[in-house]
Amino acid sequence: MCAVFGFLDYKGKTSNAVLKKLIHYLSVSAEVRGTDATGIAYVRGGSMVTYKKPKPAHKVKLFFPRDTRAVIGHTRFTTQGSEKRNCNNHPFEGHCGKESFALAHNGVLYNDRELRREQHLPPTPIETDSYIAVQLLEQEQNLDAENIKRMAELVEGSFVFTILRNDNTLFLVKGNNPLTLYHFPALGLYVYASTKSILDNALKKVNLNGKHCEVDISEGEILEIISAGNLSRSTFTMQDYIHSLFNPYNWDYAKWWMGDEREELLLEYCGTFGISEEEVQLLLEVGYDPDEIEELLMDTVAMEEAISEVKTLLQCEA
Repeated sequence: MCAVFGFLDYKGKTSNAVLKKLIHYLSVSAEVRGTDATGIAYVRGGSMVTYKKPKPAHKVKLFFPRDTRAVIGHTRFTTQGSEKRNCNNHPFEGHCGKESFALAHNGVLYNDRELRREQHLPPTPIETDSYIAVQLLEQEQNLDAENIKRMAELVEGSFVFTILRNDNTLFLVKGNNPLTLYHFPALGLYVYASTKSILDNALKKVNLNGKHCEVDISEGEILEIISAGNLSRSTFTMQDYIHSLFNPYNWDYAKWWMGDEREELLLEYCGTFGISEEEVQLLLEVGYDPDEIEELLMDTVAMEEAISEVKTLLQCEA
């Protein structure tokens, strides 16, 4: 359970100060899905720049130059490859011929070892399953929708990929993990995050003038947004990966997904949202699941109401 977030500012109307504030609040809001590492990537002078640290977002200062037009970001919950080795953290850089790119992934890929053998990919010190996507893309000379389609149809698992090319073209690849994209037409700005709650929570704290609309993106779609703001769509077919849950190699992840470590993660970062561990534990004890609590953390009023109702209920039972 990681998170992706970012923007594409195709008109250049939004100030650098506002965009930095936007990325800051997006990353902090995205801590709800991972606190092990935080990173961003952007284009400077036609070259990719990545900055990442094995720290939660609220402890990382995310900087990018004044003329930056697009940023992709990631907060990580570690499932494979220690976050203490920074090379394992997102975003990852890659090259297709003369083109360079950065990639961030939310999800878990189960067949990275098999693909490395089958595709005769070179060994790498990066242990993260996500990096197989970079290596598959690097087999071709161009980073385009057709190359991304090939990659997305080879990997097995759960995913959303965000890919930034060194001409500020943004690709959003929607597998079966969540992704929400907003468009501010008057500003010439696209903003995205893994969940609507992360996006809305961040936007409440940033002064973006102008109405926005949500852009539909379905499972099996690739959205390509060029630096001028034009958006085009293509599709791919996802692999069937259900059997992977029965592979012993993935049992640790399955156990996490079933609950224990997700609850521990909630207890770890709830203080960032002004909620105590005791209050989260209270909600868990009366039957709230981690997904419900995650949504409540993004809505202060709803969280306060839920805690009040639970306390009142327990007092009545006493």
